[in-house]
Amino acid sequence: MIDATAVRELFARWRAACVDALGEAREEIDALNVFPVPDADTGTNVYLTLEAAARAADEVDEGGGTGVEVVRAFVDGALRGAHGNSGVIMSQLLRACVPVLAVAAATTPVDPRDPAWGRRLAEALDAAATAAWQAVGDPVEGTILTVARAAADGAAAAGDSALAAVVIRNAAAAAREALERTPEQLDRLRRAGVVDAGGRALVVVLDSTEWVLTGRRPSPRTRTGPAIPVPEPDHDLSPDGPAYEVMYLLDADDDAVRGLRTALAPLGDSMVVVGGDGLWNVHVHVDDVGAAIEAGIAVGRPHRVVVTHFAEQVARAAGDRQDATARVVLATAAGPGLAALFTGGGARVVEPADGRRCSAADLLAAALESHAHEVVVLPNQRHVLGVAEAAARRARDHGVRIAVIPTRSQVQGLAALAVHEPGRGFDDDVVRMTSAASHTRHGAVTVATSRAMTSAGPCEPGDVLGVIDGDFQLVGSDLVETAGEVLSRLLVGGGELVTVVTGVGAPADAGRRLETYVLSHRPEVDVLVHEGGQGRYPVLVAVE
Repeated sequence: MIDATAVRELFARWRAACVDALGEAREEIDALNVFPVPDADTGTNVYLTLEAAARAADEVDEGGGTGVEVVRAFVDGALRGAHGNSGVIMSQLLRACVPVLAVAAATTPVDPRDPAWGRRLAEALDAAATAAWQAVGDPVEGTILTVARAAADGAAAAGDSALAAVVIRNAAAAAREALERTPEQLDRLRRAGVVDAGGRALVVVLDSTEWVLTGRRPSPRTRTGPAIPVPEPDHDLSPDGPAYEVMYLLDADDDAVRGLRTALAPLGDSMVVVGGDGLWNVHVHVDDVGAAIEAGIAVGRPHRVVVTHFAEQVARAAGDRQDATARVVLATAAGPGLAALFTGGGARVVEPADGRRCSAADLLAAALESHAHEVVVLPNQRHVLGVAEAAARRARDHGVRIAVIPTRSQVQGLAALAVHEPGRGFDDDVVRMTSAASHTRHGAVTVATSRAMTSAGPCEPGDVLGVIDGDFQLVGSDLVETAGEVLSRLLVGGGELVTVVTGVGAPADAGRRLETYVLSHRPEVDVLVHEGGQGRYPVLVAVE
C-alpha cells in the first residue's frame, strides 16, 4: 500500500523525469519535425509545455497545497504554457489522463499489487487518446494522435487482471511500435525518412512513466532520420499553405466552444482547441489572422494572443537585428555572493523575481531584453541546462545568435567566464569558454536530510556527503574534512588552481582551513576562496 505522501512524491518524480527526458531529447525531436509545418520546433514546444506544467505544480506543492491542487496546477499549467500544435495536443492528453488517476488516488488506497489500478491506468490512457482526437479539427493518422491511440490499445490489451506496471509497459511498447509505423501512414514522413516528431515526444513521456513506475528504462529503437529536410513545394511554408500560426488562451463557456470550432474550421488547418471549465487553448494555422481572433471574441475573451508568420520565422533565424548591441553573457547564480562574482566578471545574472527556479521563459526574456546580437548562456546547474537549450531555440527564432555552454555547476560557470573575451570572435569565444568549463573538475559537500543509499554506501540524516562531478562518493561526519577529501581526489589528476566557494551552513573559517589544507599538500597550487551564499551546498570546490 502507498500512502498519500508517497503518491505525492511519486507524482513529483514523474513530472521531473518527463521534463528531464524531454530536455535531453529536445534537439532530436526538433530534427524530426516536418509535419504539419517543417519549422523544427516540436521538441522545444513539448518541452516548454511540460516545463510550464511542472513549474506550476512545483509552486503549489512547495506552497503546501493539497494533492488535488497540485494536480490542478499541473494540468492548468500545461494548458496555459502549451506551445505549438504538439504542445497543445500534449496538454490535452495530460488534462484528460492525470486528474482521473489523481482523483482515484485521493479516494482509494493505492496498492500497486491491485489489478484495479491497472484498469484505472488503462481507462485513463483511453480517455486521453479519445480527448486528443476530438480536440483536433482534422485528425491525421501517422501523428501523435496515432501513437496516443496505440498506447491506449496496448494498455487495454494487457487485460483486466494486469498490474499497473504491466499496463504501462504494454502501453509504452505499443507506442514505440506505432511510432515506427508513422512513415507508412504519412507520406511526408516517408519522403523525409523520419518518424513523427509529436509521436516521438509522447513516447518519451510514456518511457519516462514506465521508468518511474517500474525502474526499467526502455532501450530506444526509434529511427531519428536526417536533419531537417528542405521543405518540399507542397509543405505548408509554400504559398499554398496557411501563412500564420495563431494561438491564444480563451475564457469562454464550455458550451460555446463547439461554435468556435465551427467558425475556425474553414479558415485554415491544424486546428486544435483544448481545455475546459471555462479556460481554453486555441491553436490554428490560417491566412486571415483577424478572422481567427474574431472567432474567439465572438464566444469569449481571447488573451495572450501569439501570431507567428512562418516565412518570417525562418527569415529571422538567419537575419541580423539592427538594434543589436555586442555580446552578453547570461548566467544563473545559486546565491548572492555567486551572483556578485558573475556580475563582476561581466555577466548578467538571471534571477526570477519570486525566487523560483529559473525557467526557459526567464532566460528567453533576458536574452531578448538584452537587445544583443550574440548571447552566451551559462546554466551553471544540471536542471537548468535543458531549460537553457529550450530558451536558446526560441531566441534563435528571433534572430539572436546564441550558444549554451554546458556548465553543470557554479564553479564551471566561473571558470568559463574567466576566459570570456568580448572582443574575440563569437565561435572562438564559445569554444574557449566551453573548453575551460569542461576542463574544470568540480565537487561539493552537502548534508543528508534523510536515510538513503549512495554510491559511497548508506547515509543517515546529518551525515556529510562529498559530491564529485555530480555523484555522491563520500560519506563523512565533518564538513570541512569531507571537503578536503573531495579536493584531494580532484587533485589526483593534477591542477594549477583550486577555487573554494563557501555558502550557508559552512563554518566561518571553512575557506581558510581548506586553503591551508591545499597549500600544505600541494604548495605549487594557487587557491582562491569566495563567499557564495549558496544554500544547498555549504562548500563548492573546483580544480583547473
